[in-house]
Amino acid sequence: QVQLVESGGGLAQAGGSLRLSCAASGHTFSNYAMGWFRQAPGKEREFVAAISWSGRITAYAESVKGRFTISRDNAKNTVYLQMNSLKPEDTAVYYCAVSRLGVRTTPADFDSWGQGTQVTVSS
Repeated sequence: QVQLVESGGGLAQAGGSLRLSCAASGHTFSNYAMGWFRQAPGKEREFVAAISWSGRITAYAESVKGRFTISRDNAKNTVYLQMNSLKPEDTAVYYCAVSRLGVRTTPADFDSWGQGTQVTVSS
């Protein structure tokens, strides 16, 4: 059973920064790709970023390219999402997830999810 616990969310002003963390347990973390998704009220869950097991391959949604950076520390079983230049439209609950299929962008390709952490960006 995989457990994922996100942290680091909170309130930020537009233009500010936050760093999200996702701690994993219960599986061989370094074997799998990881991803971040977000879901705003009334909207579908959307892809944000993903990273391969080695960290050498990353993918980003167009809306966050150049502002967000995904990284991982396999020794700490943790994946991070550094969010800079935040915008009010980044407000959402952010989820991390595991993909056994490599770097993917579709929620259906991820099979374990955390409980989410709220990010609110004020204008």
